[in-house]
Amino acid sequence: MMPLSGAALSVLVAWNTLVALPQDTVLSRRAPAIDSAAVVTPALPARDSASSSSAVSVPLPGSRLTASPTGLSYLNSIQRNSLLYTDTITKPDTVRRPRQRAFAYSDAYGTRLTLHRRLSWAMLPLFAVSYFSGDQILRKSSDAPSWARSLHRPAATGSALLFGANSITGYWNLWEGRHDPNHRKRKILHSVLFTAASAGFVYAGTQLAEDAEQSQSKRRQHRNVALGSIGVSTGSWLIMLLGN
Repeated sequence: MMPLSGAALSVLVAWNTLVALPQDTVLSRRAPAIDSAAVVTPALPARDSASSSSAVSVPLPGSRLTASPTGLSYLNSIQRNSLLYTDTITKPDTVRRPRQRAFAYSDAYGTRLTLHRRLSWAMLPLFAVSYFSGDQILRKSSDAPSWARSLHRPAATGSALLFGANSITGYWNLWEGRHDPNHRKRKILHSVLFTAASAGFVYAGTQLAEDAEQSQSKRRQHRNVALGSIGVSTGSWLIMLLGN
């Protein structure tokens, strides 16, 4: 055998030394590996067998969802109960009112309605003047103040003209809206009361007014009929005013 050179001898010694090292020492020089025993796996608290049969399994992050038939029925019951509760809250057991039907009126209807309302407001001061002037005439007769004698008849005449104009505009609009079901009862009641008040004013201003100049009892009757007509017409006016 030929003697080995110095370089070859060094390589051979290094190889024998590497082979003679323990296996775990060689592995330690490689990239570190993850020890499976060091990984902590979270788990749910243990339950007894009686409660675990009806419990719903909660999936851990990264795991697959596996639900038993018992768990699915439990989830379905929760969903049904929530839907029933939501339906009870959002859909109360109330009776819905029927929606009012739209009805088209002419432009003349609006003009007559505006005139009717404005004349109705003028009714109040005429009633006041007629009452206070007539009360002075009733109590003092020929000794009544001159303003009472000079204002009572014009106020009564103005009330008659006002009721005549409102009768025309009111009955005309009532006829045009006869097919409109909206607020029909209130309109009819207003018209009936207004007609009764108009009849009372006509009676008080014609027959009773002539007799009141010669008889004290007729004066009182004239005053009572006029006050009753004022009350009825005011009530008829308030029905439409508050209703709108």
